[in-house]
Amino acid sequence: MKNKIIIVAGDPNSINSEIISKTWKKIKPSLKKKLYLIGNFNLIKKQFKKIKSKTPVHMIKEINENSNTKKLKIIDIPLIFKKPFNVSLKNSRKYVLKSLNLAHHLSQNKDVKGLINCPINKKLLGKTKNIGVTEFLASKSRIDHGSEVMLIHNKKFSVVPLTTHIEVKNVSKKINKNLIFKKIRTLQKNFRKLFNKKPKIGILGLNPHNSELRKNSEEMKIIIPAISQLKREGLYITGPLSADTFFINNYKKFDVVVGMYHDQVLTPFKSLFHFDAINITLGLKYLRVSPDHGPAKDLINKNKANYLSLLQCVKFINSLN
Repeated sequence: MKNKIIIVAGDPNSINSEIISKTWKKIKPSLKKKLYLIGNFNLIKKQFKKIKSKTPVHMIKEINENSNTKKLKIIDIPLIFKKPFNVSLKNSRKYVLKSLNLAHHLSQNKDVKGLINCPINKKLLGKTKNIGVTEFLASKSRIDHGSEVMLIHNKKFSVVPLTTHIEVKNVSKKINKNLIFKKIRTLQKNFRKLFNKKPKIGILGLNPHNSELRKNSEEMKIIIPAISQLKREGLYITGPLSADTFFINNYKKFDVVVGMYHDQVLTPFKSLFHFDAINITLGLKYLRVSPDHGPAKDLINKNKANYLSLLQCVKFINSLN
């Protein structure tokens, strides 16, 4: 039976220890038993002490270790850290990569229900430019490039960026019909699997006012032909929709909207829903979610970090059959 939930402690220079501690306080004992934190045991103990958290911890060597403890179980990543925070880039990178690699491996176990990674600075994922955890785990899973989908989700509405962590000047170069087909088909398949519902999908245009649908626009050459093909496949999809007015009220007609680039959909979504959202990667061999925010290094040891998104991640995975 799948009942174990893995949490990766993530970036050591972050608010992660605080949001983990706050989330631990808010969940029931029955759910606490299902949680397994991947991280450095001594580092997390030091961080909890630094932020004055009394979260009880217990070190285990492997996820299948028989442990009925009421403490937070930590699968230790054996590295040496002298300070609780201000960890060097080199050591942080080694720590994060070891943690993610172990989490990727363990997430394929038959008794693991899902993986949550706490926020990670993208600089820690290696020298490859424009790679986030979504792309990192997709590469580890060896899935067809471009088939992974970043779904930012809450109970009311979801958004998907067609392109993720690339510079705006390169967005138009990346958009093509094949990419749209891959993303939308992955979205359709996995949305139905997760939520038992055929999604109503809206797709935004790239240009202001959809470039007035001029013949040489991306809307006319790429987006509209792609939508027409997907409609013939039986998908409930509408577009291209004009991005400048969509998030006033029109978004309420859809389950999910696909935008052409990261901030086209994430900025209005976060303005509407703040921390009431989680990041789900669709298309992997296992379920991966993460809080929908960054490491927030400026908030370390200030007791101001909002833990809601991590709590929603835990509750979401636990709610699935």
